[in-house]
Amino acid sequence: MSLNVYRRLLAATGALALGASLLGGSAATAAGPETVATGLNSPRQLAFSPGGTLYVAEAGPFLTPDDSCVQHPEFGTTCAGLTGSLAKISGGTVDRVVTGLPSLSSAAESVGPFDLVFTGNNTVAFTIGLGGSPAIRDSFGKDGTHLGYVGSATLNPNHKKGVVTYEFDTVAHEAAHDIDADVDSNPTGLARSGNGYVVADSGGNTLVSTRKGGSTLAEFAPVATTQPGPVPVGFPADAVPTDVVQGKDGSWYVSQLVGFPFEKGSSTIWRVPAGGGTPTPYATGLTNVTSLDIASDGTLYAVEVASDGLLSGPVGSLRKIVPGGSSHPLVAGGLNQPYGLAIDGSWAYVTTGTIAPATGGGSVVRIRL
Repeated sequence: MSLNVYRRLLAATGALALGASLLGGSAATAAGPETVATGLNSPRQLAFSPGGTLYVAEAGPFLTPDDSCVQHPEFGTTCAGLTGSLAKISGGTVDRVVTGLPSLSSAAESVGPFDLVFTGNNTVAFTIGLGGSPAIRDSFGKDGTHLGYVGSATLNPNHKKGVVTYEFDTVAHEAAHDIDADVDSNPTGLARSGNGYVVADSGGNTLVSTRKGGSTLAEFAPVATTQPGPVPVGFPADAVPTDVVQGKDGSWYVSQLVGFPFEKGSSTIWRVPAGGGTPTPYATGLTNVTSLDIASDGTLYAVEVASDGLLSGPVGSLRKIVPGGSSHPLVAGGLNQPYGLAIDGSWAYVTTGTIAPATGGGSVVRIRL
């Protein structure tokens, strides 16, 4: 199927990374974002434990080229390592409680742990990205064995790395069910579903259930461009689902980062029936959405990694979603490379600096809703 989010993200942000880094942290006002943690390595999604502690998935630091590196057909020189992690954020301190998770890095991006969801007080599931086929994964050797998987970990205070198992091979599912010649899987967003999970596969442009051996719940069609630009009007941009949450109605709500040329206003939040089916629009008029979360009152919020489209630079926003609407109130703008979102009471927690090339260049900020 069509190309995944990070292949296009790299092309758009590689030349813009320096300009974005000059922005520093999130744009702050008296009531604006407040930094609660720094020193993170390519932070992506966030989640609160049942006890109320905040955790973040880190794709990992940029790797020094060595004999683990191969020439990826899209990324160029790409290196594999076991440097991804899950980190606990408490009192401004970053404590990496699960380490040694698979990670990739190229000149401009790290790919590794993307999302996490708690399944108990001390158990957590997570996705590991890839952006490719089984053959591409195999080219990275033993360090790449579990790229493209859904895994789980037991957080044991006596074992720093936790106890990690790998449960579902999203890449193999894509290879077995792909309907065209472009086998490409990049599991990103994750939600619980009974005794399994639902995964947003940004590479396969699908929503996948891990239950009963795996099934495809929905497929997302390319989005035709509407404005002249680097490609003609009508160009089929990649659909790229990025995150998934379950609403109180049982339906799945899926965010979208429409691919190159990242046309402003082209992204939709889709509603998919609980058992799968044809996606229907829930909210339109958004741009490059990477994350969703639902507040206790049922209000849906979304993060845009680039509110004017990635060709204008990864400066994004947090928005309050109007069901059925095409215009959505701005909660906070000017966010530097935002990605993940987790809501606790009247606060939204957002990862920033998520594609910063410097090791430790990521942060978590909180924003009052």
